[in-house]
Amino acid sequence: MSNVDRLTRVNALLKREIAESLYRVFAGQDFDFAAVTVTHVFISSDLHTARVLVSILGHEKDRAGILRRLQQHHGAIQKLLSKHVILKYTPQLHFELDTSVEQGDHVLRLLEKMETEHPDWAAEPPPAPQEENTP
Repeated sequence: MSNVDRLTRVNALLKREIAESLYRVFAGQDFDFAAVTVTHVFISSDLHTARVLVSILGHEKDRAGILRRLQQHHGAIQKLLSKHVILKYTPQLHFELDTSVEQGDHVLRLLEKMETEHPDWAAEPPPAPQEENTP
């Protein structure tokens, strides 16, 4: 078993456990769970640190505040991780904003707009490649 495969499995496990831990840590607080999605976790090869990428949909004006709250509660989340995930080390969590979901949505909206404005573009097949006559 290669180390890369192991890290990939650990990343997936941490992603799932961190997402579940958010519900436990922020239960009873004014926190919009539906807006926050853990999209990726990248643990270092020595298992000491992990970058946790989160997508925050909606709340455009308060993203920094939500991210700050996540970082402030990283200790409580790490403590829950240490109970549910048995690793040599419990990684130090660092939360970062992931905007890739929004960027993908933006591209899809642009494509949809182009299709609506120019329906004839979608109906026309692309031109066939021309063959070169080489002797």
